[in-house]
Amino acid sequence: MFVGHYSVAFAVKSEQNKIPLWVLFVAVQFLDYIWATFVLFGIEKLRVIKGFTAGSMLDAYYMPYSHSLIAAIVWSAVAGAIYKAVWDGKTSNAVLVGLAVFSHWILDFIAHPRDLAIYDNTWKVGLGFWNYRGLEFGLEVALLAGGIILYLARNAVSAVRKKAVIGFGLALTLVQIGDTFVPRTPLSDRATALGVWIFYTLFVGFAFLLEKIGSRRQINALWS
Repeated sequence: MFVGHYSVAFAVKSEQNKIPLWVLFVAVQFLDYIWATFVLFGIEKLRVIKGFTAGSMLDAYYMPYSHSLIAAIVWSAVAGAIYKAVWDGKTSNAVLVGLAVFSHWILDFIAHPRDLAIYDNTWKVGLGFWNYRGLEFGLEVALLAGGIILYLARNAVSAVRKKAVIGFGLALTLVQIGDTFVPRTPLSDRATALGVWIFYTLFVGFAFLLEKIGSRRQINALWS
C-alpha cells in the first residue's frame, strides 16, 4: 500500500477537528517513517527483489518494531500522545491522529503478503493484494479518490484550493502508476529507506502548502 494511505489523511481532516492535513500525512505514514529509520540503522531488515510480488519489490521480512500489530498499537498511542502534548491538547483529536497512524497497519494488512507479525516476528499475516497488480492498483486509486471526495465535502475550500487538491490527487495517482507498473532496477535496502524519507516528506510539504492556498476570508464566507 502506498498512496492509498493518504486517503485516510484526507478523510479524517474536517472543519470540526481542524487537524492540519500535513500532520495527518505524517500520521498515516508514521509506521513507515519508523520502519525506514530502523532499516537505515540495520535494526529491521529489507530485501528489494525484482518480481517479489506482482505489485512490489519489497521483501520486508523482519520489521517487528515498526509493523507488528503490537508495535503498531504502541506507536499509534505514542503519536496520539505527542499530538495532544504539542498541538491542541484535545483528546478527541489525539485519538483521531492515533487512529490515522493505526490505519497504516490495516491497509498494509490488505496489501502485504504474510510479512506483518502479530507480535515480535511471529504469527505473520497479510492478505497479499500485492500479488494482484491491477486489483491492488485499483484499490489504491479508489481509496485515494474516496478520501479526497470526503475532504472536499467536509472542509470549506476555495475554488483554487479545490483544483489544487484534485491536481495533487492526480499527481499521486501518477506516482502510483509509476510505482506499480514502470519497470525499474531494484535499489539497495538503505537507498529504498532513504527514498521513503525523502518522498514521504515531500508529500507532507505539498499537503502543508495545499492548505495555504486560498484566502481565509474566502473560506469564512463559504461558512457564514
